[in-house]
Formats: sequence, C-alpha cells, structure tokens
Amino acid sequence: MAETHELSAAELARQIRDRKITPVEVAQTFLERIDALEPSLGAWVRVDRETVLSDAQQRQAELESGAATGPLHGVPIGIKDIYHMAGIPTTAGSKVYANYVPGETAVTIDLLQKAGAIMLGKTVTTEFACLDPSHAKNPWNPAHTPGGSSSGSAVSVAARMCPIAMGSQTVGSVLRPASYNGVVGLKPTYGRVSRRGVVPVSWSLDTVGWMGRTVEDMALLLQVMAGPDELDPVASKVSAGDYLSDLESAKAPKIGLITSFFMEESDQETQQMTRAILDQLKSAGASVVDVTLPDSFDTAFKDQLLIMGVEAAAFHKRMYEEQAADYQPKLREMLRQGLETDAVTYTRALERRLRFSADMRVLAEQADVLLTPSTPTAPLADLTNTGDTRFQGPWTSCGLPTITLPAGLAKSGLPMGVQLIASPFKEVRLLAIARWCEKIIDVQLAPPGGA
Repeated sequence: MAETHELSAAELARQIRDRKITPVEVAQTFLERIDALEPSLGAWVRVDRETVLSDAQQRQAELESGAATGPLHGVPIGIKDIYHMAGIPTTAGSKVYANYVPGETAVTIDLLQKAGAIMLGKTVTTEFACLDPSHAKNPWNPAHTPGGSSSGSAVSVAARMCPIAMGSQTVGSVLRPASYNGVVGLKPTYGRVSRRGVVPVSWSLDTVGWMGRTVEDMALLLQVMAGPDELDPVASKVSAGDYLSDLESAKAPKIGLITSFFMEESDQETQQMTRAILDQLKSAGASVVDVTLPDSFDTAFKDQLLIMGVEAAAFHKRMYEEQAADYQPKLREMLRQGLETDAVTYTRALERRLRFSADMRVLAEQADVLLTPSTPTAPLADLTNTGDTRFQGPWTSCGLPTITLPAGLAKSGLPMGVQLIASPFKEVRLLAIARWCEKIIDVQLAPPGGA
C-alpha cells in the first residue's frame, strides 16, 4: 500500500472520506515532508504549522460529527504566493510587496476551502509571476531549472511535500514547471476559472491553473473552481461541465500532431520521445493526423510578450515609478519597455492576436485533441532563466485548454512531457482523453533519493 505522501489528492480525499486515514494524520505527514525537504528545495514562502494542524483538527471534527463534507475534505494544497488570503501576506516574490497583506481572499481559495481543502502554505513564485528565476530547486537535479513562474508549486508537488498546488499562467507558468518537474499540470480555457483576488500580470492573458500527480486531480479541482464570477469581467458565463463523471468515458481519440514548429524546434531526444508516445497511443487504437499551424502563428509569440509587457506595466506603473530599484532586472526591463510601447503598436498586436486565436480555434476542431511536446528539451542546466516558454505560450495567447502529462525521463535523468490541447471550454473532452492517454502511457515519476 502506498505511503500517505505518495497518494494523489483524489486518493487522499477518498481515504479520508472512508475513514482509512484522518485529516490530522495527512497534515502531519506533509508537514514532516516539508521539514525534511524544504531546506534543500526552497519551495515554500510560508507554512503556518499551527494553523494547518488546527484546520486539520476542524476537518476531522466535522467528519466525526457527520456534517456534510466537500470533495476535497481534509486534502492539503499549496498556494502560489500571488493568491490573496485575507490577513496573510502576499509577497508575490518581490521586495515591492514585502509588506503587503490583502484584506480579501481569492475566489478560487474560497471555493477550495468550502470544498474542505486545507491551505498548507504559500509556495515560491518568480517575482510577480514573471521572468526572473526564483530560488526554488528542481528536485530531480538542483543544477537544472525547475521552470517558472509557478516554481514552488511544481517543486512541492514533485517532491511530495503536497499532493496538489495552485499556479497561474500568462505564458507558460503552469505547463512548463509541471513538465520540468515530472507532474501533471492543467491550464483551463481563458475565463473558465475566476482570477479575482490573484495578483495580475496581464489582464488579457492571465489564467488560473494547477499541478498534481494525476489527471483525476486536475478534474477534481476544476470541478470545484469552474464557473462564472460576476465581479471578474473576463470570467465566462458558459456553464461548467461535469469533469469527474465522464473522466473514464473516452474511447480511442483522433489526435492532431502539430509537426511544424513544435517538432522542428525540439531536440532529437524530445522528438523521439514524442514519436514513441504516439506509437503507444496508436497501438491502443488512437488515430493520428498531421495538422498545420496557421500563418498567424508566426507573429503570435512576439505579440504575446509585447501585450504582456504593456498590460503588466499598466498594473505596476505607480509602484515602478516609486520603487523601480526594488524590482529584479528582467521584470524591471519588461516594465520599462511596456511603459514605452505606444498605443498603435499595442493595438496592432491585439488585432493580430484576435486573428491568431480564431485560427487556432479552427485548428483545434480538426481533431479531438492536439498533441505537442510540452517543452523543446528536458530542463536545462541553466539557472539564469526559467526555461523555454515558446511551446506553452501559444495556448495561453489563444486561450485553449491545455494539459501536460509526464512522458518519461531524458538521458540526463530529467523529466519530459507531452501536452494535449482541446477546443475552448471542452475540458470534459480534454480531461477524459488525457485520462485515456495517462493509462496508456503509464508513467509515474518520482525524484531520486526520496526528494
């Protein structure tokens, strides 16, 4: 039988519900893991042991009293340190927010708590979820990047310091660190989950996402958090689906392989891994067709970075003017460029992005899911940046739901992944097919040495 810290969020929820383990035992297990591993991995900003144990005792008392319980009752979760929790500092990894204590709680955190989850602590983020690397270490090899910006969340899940953790994505900040650390990551459709109460980077790109160890965990959290929010102007009014009930319903899918760019820009090892995964899926009955990227893809990534810089600068303008020296170099330069970009340049980038988004929706309809490598290479031994964002960024720019699955290890001993993409708001289909693929690929990765 698997040890408690090896269980997924869904497995923990079931065992707690079936009285096979208590919320207090679960909380103690993960606190002990944090005590043992945090000094070497640096994934956490804040863990309040007393509050965690008090919350776990409350969840245990609720269970024993026969009170109604939610789908995450007693399950600990890590929270990227850009999510507001009333009365608890949100530093966003920055000196600029060193003393910031929000008075509100993010909608997503409120929904998780109502579902019974226990907030285990705040995880490390790059500064304001942007470019400058954090101090978090990749548990597979500390000389290699863990990715970013949701670096602490990915590291904590991979190292079994928590079963699941919240991240966010403006370019590639969920999918890339999830892949680099050998875990599952989900970026839902733009607007599928409210962002209210999350420190913004770019209003037209920011997407809430999360990381765990199974597709079921991705579905479980989406079931809890998907839905409209009248106070978030971009939160969609499209009805949420039943992401859990249909999780085992997928038959052999039609997969669209994007060979242009994604395969061309991958190293040989990544190409071989992707082809091997496709061979497995075809042997299980999947059909694979090649699909071609539209011409609008050529300018999409450059436009995305420009839009991100301008919109970030709009949020940071006052703080930048007063505290520019307190920002780290990469973010400071991005904000400077954003403030200097003229309205015509920004508007034309937005126009091209609308064309690109429309073209990608058409592309997504050519198959049940699209498939690409999650990253061009396994994580590199370069700690000066958070890795190559080009394979994840397009899906954020066009808003399509995307999930990354662990696919194996490179010769370097570092994780590799594949990502699946579906049409807007088709997360029911995406998750069911991802679950089908997960069973066929059958890869569960754990860092060496118990980290």
